[in-house]
Amino acid sequence: MSEKFQVGQIIEGTVTGIKPFGAFVSLDATTQGLVHISHITHGYLENINDAIKVGDTVKVKILSIDSEKGKISLSIKETQEKPRPASRPSSRPNNSKPPKKETSVGSFEDLMKDFLKVSNDRQADINKRLNR
Repeated sequence: MSEKFQVGQIIEGTVTGIKPFGAFVSLDATTQGLVHISHITHGYLENINDAIKVGDTVKVKILSIDSEKGKISLSIKETQEKPRPASRPSSRPNNSKPPKKETSVGSFEDLMKDFLKVSNDRQADINKRLNR
């Protein structure tokens, strides 16, 4: 098996079976491999039948070969270009500047001091109740 196929090799195969966890792909007359559902497409795939069906000819990349167990792991998504993330539409006019955020270090320090004071007061109140 490993003489004919190499890890990293990209070849065409035919989908011969589909299970909820992946698809079986025939690489030749005697060799099959498994494409796990996570390697069918880029992104999340809830139902494998939405992306692939028995009889489809697919391009696969060989991820691993276990000669002792006679198993070959395959990937369809690694033969495809990764999609680019969709750009977010801007909610402001093209020529306007983004609003300034108040990121004053002084105001953050004041917030932290207030938080610690309230937290310490609450802890002291809890301690008084427990000591009664």
